[in-house]
Amino acid sequence: MATSVWLGEDVDVTLLAANGGSPIRTERWPLWPASAPGTLDALNEVLHSGRWAISGPYQGKQSFERRFAAAFAEFHEVPHCVPTSSGTASLMVALEACGVGSGHEVIIPGLTWVANASTVAGVNAVPVPVDVDPRTLCLDPAAVERAITPRTAAIVVVHLYSAVADLDALTAIAERHGIPLIEDCAQAHGARYRDRRVGTFGAFGTFSMQHSKVLTSGEGGAVITADAALSRRAEHLRADGRTYTPHVPAVGEMELAQTAELMGSNRCLSEFQAAILLTQLELLDEQNERRRANAALLDEGLGSIGLTPQVSSPGTTHRTYYEWAGRIEDDEIAELGVERIAQAVAAELAGAAVSPGYPPMNHNRLYQPSTRARFKGRSGLDLTGYSLPVAEDAGRRFATIHHSALLGNESDMKDIVRAFEKVFANHQELRD
Repeated sequence: MATSVWLGEDVDVTLLAANGGSPIRTERWPLWPASAPGTLDALNEVLHSGRWAISGPYQGKQSFERRFAAAFAEFHEVPHCVPTSSGTASLMVALEACGVGSGHEVIIPGLTWVANASTVAGVNAVPVPVDVDPRTLCLDPAAVERAITPRTAAIVVVHLYSAVADLDALTAIAERHGIPLIEDCAQAHGARYRDRRVGTFGAFGTFSMQHSKVLTSGEGGAVITADAALSRRAEHLRADGRTYTPHVPAVGEMELAQTAELMGSNRCLSEFQAAILLTQLELLDEQNERRRANAALLDEGLGSIGLTPQVSSPGTTHRTYYEWAGRIEDDEIAELGVERIAQAVAAELAGAAVSPGYPPMNHNRLYQPSTRARFKGRSGLDLTGYSLPVAEDAGRRFATIHHSALLGNESDMKDIVRAFEKVFANHQELRD
């Protein structure tokens, strides 16, 4: 293994920390999530407001949900945002608002979190995983085109890890076939494509605010859209068939009107979550800029020792780093298994969040519809027969680093590079 010119020092060939050796780093990493200024005041306001959810009676002051929805819509320069209880809920709301249901197929990436498949099954449609681009790991437009059938009712594109998908090609395909494009931006809050925020190119942009995300309230989500009719459908779908009243209610009255236009479910965000998100949103652009700068250091340092960084589509103007991702090029090292490599690197870094990438959807252990009674007897839900060679290769070779580490400094990035360098140089220890 060649030494790293970027570090300016030789590899320290010593026993790996995973095998009882001294680690590269003993200092702990900052905790994530981290509270934003003003969060405690906002939570205290909710606590004493007499209203902890949008479904509670109006108390004479605009809810935090309405405030966050307005701020998140403004952030994306779109007119409509509907907060939801989770990223999964946002996907379900978007799919159903677009009319997806029984007898339909939905194209999804072959490399993504399991919810993209289980959510499609959850709205009684059939997920159709297609392969990804080997450099971006996002939907391959050519594979999407080949997968379209008369039953295709939607295309879900995921902006994965730190890459933005080829939105030029995907929006053109969706428009040509008259199929709604839904952007899953759970890992891309604030990213830009051709100077527009992602989430604004499709019929809907969907977001997760789960614990690990760059914008988080522990759990939570949102959908954004430029279409007033779709937004109204989304409001009904996430609030048991209710939508905002057209006027400011009197104190003690409900702010959600029972229109009976469309049956929904309860997928609302709490006021506590909305208050947290409103304060966190103010830091998002600044934090993303710091992550981008540190990711550039990792691109150089890790790229020099055999980890090829994931790239974004050519139209990308600003990336969001939910995770830095790199492909292990050395076959001998890759044969050890990326999970074992990631564990060894994490042991060198005081438990930093270094992980293998997602498994391909045709071999995802978390996608098991046969284990739930609601899916028994439904055809098309078994994904094991799909051929996803690029996704399968990525699942074997990509290692990821959580964005919280990218909020550190240059010294922290050097520690990460040194840890990978040490593990790669001493990988034979992991064969014992």
